Amino acid sequence: MHKLWRHARLATLADGGWGLIDDGALVTEGELIRWVGPLPALPAQTQIDEEVNLGGALVTPGLVDCHTHLVYGGNRAREAEMRLGGASYEEIARAGGGIRSTVAATRAASDDALLHGTRRRAQALMAGGVTTLEIKSGYGLSLQDEAKCLRVARRLGSELPLQVRTTYLGAHALPPEFEGRPDDYIDAVCAWMATLHAEGLVDAVDAFCESIAFSTAQVARVFEAARALGLPVKLHAEQLSDQGGAALAASFGALSADHLEYLSADGIAAMKAAGSVAVLLPCAYYMLRETHLPPVARLRDAGVPIAVASDHNPGTAPGLSLQLAAHMACTFFRLTPLEAVAGITHHAARALGLGDRGLLRAGLRADLAVWEFDHPNELTYWFGHNPCRAVVQGGELRASSNA
Repeated sequence: MHKLWRHARLATLADGGWGLIDDGALVTEGELIRWVGPLPALPAQTQIDEEVNLGGALVTPGLVDCHTHLVYGGNRAREAEMRLGGASYEEIARAGGGIRSTVAATRAASDDALLHGTRRRAQALMAGGVTTLEIKSGYGLSLQDEAKCLRVARRLGSELPLQVRTTYLGAHALPPEFEGRPDDYIDAVCAWMATLHAEGLVDAVDAFCESIAFSTAQVARVFEAARALGLPVKLHAEQLSDQGGAALAASFGALSADHLEYLSADGIAAMKAAGSVAVLLPCAYYMLRETHLPPVARLRDAGVPIAVASDHNPGTAPGLSLQLAAHMACTFFRLTPLEAVAGITHHAARALGLGDRGLLRAGLRADLAVWEFDHPNELTYWFGHNPCRAVVQGGELRASSNA
């Protein structure tokens, strides 16, 4: 089926700019874009089986949320209140709160209960223009419960019109049954990885490299296991301190290093050499009331691609708007609007190892977001409402819940 999507202002994001096309049109065949350009330039012989009038709306590539922790039980509103009272992230974690509290709630939840909560959260992101998202495990921290979380993520991708990539984050925190035995736990994480991969549940492997989590030596063992299985890696790195995690991740050819508030010059150089994407997570920065900014100007000068993600999780980033994350990336981190929009489209896709989306270009996936603005820079200007009119997922129109 060849569809002509016409009467739109296209933001193709081609050639490093906005790539704006007035009176634009796209021709799609199945899940792919076959032609993009001004409608008057459409070749006369082009096969068209159906036409869709987009009413003059702005169209961008579908948004890509490349870092979420969407599968979990419970919430951590009480901990947010504690932080407002002066408790630090580290103090809450060391007192048994933080990730461990979500682990307990996630282990206690049924598969169906987890799916129900995850579906609602995913639908909120989808309504805001998201067509692809990553979901990490990391709130199970046992073979049985990590598998449960990853299966829920896979089910979500099969039941919703949404592309879901799964990431195994067993090395997220030390579970209580391994208290005082972090190296034994890393042994377990590596052993579970092979089992989960054999079940088809893992697209990539992540870890949390931090003073309150795992050392570079421990993360290196996780990444060696991933490399032996042919799985790409990424890393929570340099969020609270400079542990050298980004450079370690780059040495394994990491897809991305994420957070990066304390990223060093050496880490930037290593990421540049490896082609790793810097994923900025401004919602966590905001929620934690951080003051140490990631080195955006140095990343920009080095030519490291910059992505932006929601980091949705119950503890430090409970927001469900990728558009708001892009707004915060501009406001807090001083990204330009173009950098932020590129960061939630093609650079975010690159952070997931996906080269088939994130731009409006012939041969790529027909994932589109339809907006009620005039210019794509408004994506980082407005906040507090959802301006997404509709989404095209793999060539099929699905209305936003805002429509």
